[in-house]
Amino acid sequence: MNALTPPATPPAETLRAALAGLLDGLPPRQAAQAVERLIASYRGATPTDAPILRDRADVAAYAAYRMPATFEAVRSALEAFAEAAPGWVPGSHTDVGGGTGAAAWAVSATWGGKRPVTVLDWAEPALALGREIAAADPALRDVRWQRSRIGAALTLESTDLVTVSYVLNELTAPDRTALVDAAATAAQAVVIVEPGTPDGYARVMEARDRLVGAGFHVAAPCPHSAACPIAPGADWCHFSARVSRSSLHRQVKGGSLPYEDEKFSYVAAARFPVTPASSRVVRRPQIRKGQVLLDLCETEPSLHRTTVTKRHGDLYKAARDTDWGDAWPPAP
Repeated sequence: MNALTPPATPPAETLRAALAGLLDGLPPRQAAQAVERLIASYRGATPTDAPILRDRADVAAYAAYRMPATFEAVRSALEAFAEAAPGWVPGSHTDVGGGTGAAAWAVSATWGGKRPVTVLDWAEPALALGREIAAADPALRDVRWQRSRIGAALTLESTDLVTVSYVLNELTAPDRTALVDAAATAAQAVVIVEPGTPDGYARVMEARDRLVGAGFHVAAPCPHSAACPIAPGADWCHFSARVSRSSLHRQVKGGSLPYEDEKFSYVAAARFPVTPASSRVVRRPQIRKGQVLLDLCETEPSLHRTTVTKRHGDLYKAARDTDWGDAWPPAP
């Protein structure tokens, strides 16, 4: 199977169907209040020393509200990684701090097939609901859901792929360091996703530096494993994934659009050789009359704006179809 060949039934559709009835029996007001409290907790500046997800109502609200966005962000990062390592398919996967298992669904969507999967989290209600949701996908029915404290005491078994999504923001600095080091020791490939904020980007850069120091090669989004060319504090590197809005999303956030854009920062790295993009689009392309402006991170490393015009022929057509986060130029 090609690394990017999707399974017969797209996991995204299966996941949406599994989540559709998750809030049955839970009053809409209670679900909305739980989501609002969870948002406040996750955006807090102080790491928590207790599970944020406390009971089934919390977990159901979290899964219905956040799981689709986490899934789309992680899947975007994994697809960029798969493009940089087209001959590689993970034979095993450990998701650290995985909660209800969004990253496990994203891995299944990227590579398909079955593999040993372990989801580690210290919130038992999240693991229980994750197990329940995963029963909807035959590829995920044998996932091991294991309660584990995520931090300095964490030990990981050897595995091909470790994912860490939306977890580092919950940890103290020493625990973040310990987690990244444990992942680097255990895995052949590590993918870390954080919110697309300046703080999230900073945490990703800290993790990236430790992975490179441990001998990993950056596969995505960077076209290189050298220092990031963005001056600290001047800007931050992040990307966007489109997420269909559920009725709960609309109830909590308001608005009439049927979708929202999840902003995220990430790094994907591997111990084995990878072929990163020669450059990557790091801002939304600006399409103007007869030209497209692309802001690129390049191999040198450097940041550069290039202008593609109608005179470039097929390349201009490709530029008009290019999205934020895509490799440039497109593969033949």
